[in-house]
Amino acid sequence: MVGDGILSAIGHTRMVRLTRAIEKLPFQLYAKLEAYNPGGSIKDRAALSIISNALGTGEIQSGTTVIESSSGNMGIGLAQACAYFGLPFICVVDPKTTTQNIHILEAYGAEVDVITEPDPATGEFLPARIQRVETLLRLIPNSYWPDQYSNIHNARAHHQTMHEVVTALDGRVDYLFCSASTCGTLRGCAEYIRMNNLGTKVFAVDAEGSVIFGGSPKKRLIPGHGAAQRPGLYLDGLAERCIRVSDLDCVIGCRQLLRREAIMAGGSSGGGVMAVERVKDEIPQGAICVVLFPDRGERYLDTIYSDAWVKGHFGDVAHFWRHPVEATTALHSYSSFHTSVQTEGNTKQTKIA
Repeated sequence: MVGDGILSAIGHTRMVRLTRAIEKLPFQLYAKLEAYNPGGSIKDRAALSIISNALGTGEIQSGTTVIESSSGNMGIGLAQACAYFGLPFICVVDPKTTTQNIHILEAYGAEVDVITEPDPATGEFLPARIQRVETLLRLIPNSYWPDQYSNIHNARAHHQTMHEVVTALDGRVDYLFCSASTCGTLRGCAEYIRMNNLGTKVFAVDAEGSVIFGGSPKKRLIPGHGAAQRPGLYLDGLAERCIRVSDLDCVIGCRQLLRREAIMAGGSSGGGVMAVERVKDEIPQGAICVVLFPDRGERYLDTIYSDAWVKGHFGDVAHFWRHPVEATTALHSYSSFHTSVQTEGNTKQTKIA
């Protein structure tokens, strides 16, 4: 398939079955690899949806400056879309934003505005970032705030995400594990499930210290899921259950994924795997489960995949993931795959997608 421009490559990401990430599962577990969006994350979908809609309604015109608060992926998705459409973009970030993400934003031509102090009332950076966005909107004429936290086109982008999941699995998805931050993905997938009368149970995966599903905020190290204030897109009843995961859970999940499945995924993906681990004994035999992997792991090389960083924050925890895949299991997997490829090759031509 040949698309018209880089933004046409957003979506239709691959799904893979996970056979090693968690031992002895009595059900099928699949991952949707959103890292294969051109900007590297699931946020490409929301960025394109929001910007395209605003262009269509006239909220964005020639020369409009787009201004958004982001800790990374949404900013990169917007930077990509704005670069394609020739729009100035200011991304408001905070000290927790990685140097790599800042370099990516700047490479796309974005102006990076770094706030250095948290909101004095809450001690959190998110309210301070939003306050800075509001200030810039007042100062810069012909400016536009995508407001990923409340914009319904964030959620609507993920009707397509869930459609892809359901289509890939021939209409049956029993459980969906979805990380929550702006609640765009969670809400969009839940809406699609309800609109199509599917029986899928949605489990939200939230960070310890996040207030999306209640509780008190506390310091979190790993971005990508959780929020210091409840986003406007949140609705009661979006998920059947919320599973909270710690920063260490995310590290362990990511390291296990890399060692066992050779998948280098971002922090919330590791959290999703650990959420499945947490409730695996409650899932019926033969069920079909999907976990969304929102982004790629290269953006976490200085944190999650840095032995020094991990040891400095959590101590010596490497034993949690240093259990190599049994050679017999790996050889059996290769043998089965090789045989299936040979069989398919003898009966029909392989599709090139």
